[in-house]
Amino acid sequence: MKIPSEKSILIVFIVGLLAISGCSSTPSNNAYADPKDPLESINRPFWTFTWDYADKYVARPASSAYAEYVPTDLRTGVYNMALNLNEPSAIINNLLQAKFSDAAVSTGRFLLNSTIGLFGFFDPASDFGWARKQEEFGEVLGSYGVGDGPYLVVPGLGPSSVREEVGDYVDKYYWPLAAIDFWPNIVRMAVVGLEQRASLSQQEKLIDESIDSYEFVKNAYFQNLKFKVYDGNPPIEVNAADEAELEAYLDEID
Repeated sequence: MKIPSEKSILIVFIVGLLAISGCSSTPSNNAYADPKDPLESINRPFWTFTWDYADKYVARPASSAYAEYVPTDLRTGVYNMALNLNEPSAIINNLLQAKFSDAAVSTGRFLLNSTIGLFGFFDPASDFGWARKQEEFGEVLGSYGVGDGPYLVVPGLGPSSVREEVGDYVDKYYWPLAAIDFWPNIVRMAVVGLEQRASLSQQEKLIDESIDSYEFVKNAYFQNLKFKVYDGNPPIEVNAADEAELEAYLDEID
């Protein structure tokens, strides 16, 4: 039996979600419905499954065991190798945004870490002040004004959006990721996932103690997307109600 590639699976997944989004695009009677979350009735059960079951019984214990039993130096080195494979995509995505200096840094990082750093196991580029800054194709789309698209909760994985899923799909076509076989790529993604889940341990309490963990995570997700698109300097947005209140106040003091 032929195992389907992750690209094929992702195409089917995105097309299916877009079809569902189209079917559920009828106006809602709820005046407080989030326009970014037209699939909330589907996303909420997916989030319950992801956080209360998949994370609690699989991801959380696996990442805790990984962090506890794997030597720190080995963990760091393997994680560096996994992230080093993303540098070529960062080069292209920076160039697409005319971020030439960032593209040069990513180029220097990849060349230095892939050679002297033993395929990225070590990170000598950081000693030169060349900090890692992953740039994704989803951020490229965002910089050109493409919206986030509907919010998605990928079962077992967590928050996402149509733009991010499309961006991740394109990023996988960049060399060397496109040349990596299915199973080695699964190992790479597992390493990245375990490290990212381990780093989330500090935020677990905030999620568990929030009034609505679904809304809390969704809002944090979109804030992070905006933070990345604007390179840490997102514009300050004022909603219509606040703007009207501000104008009324200014009229009073004139």
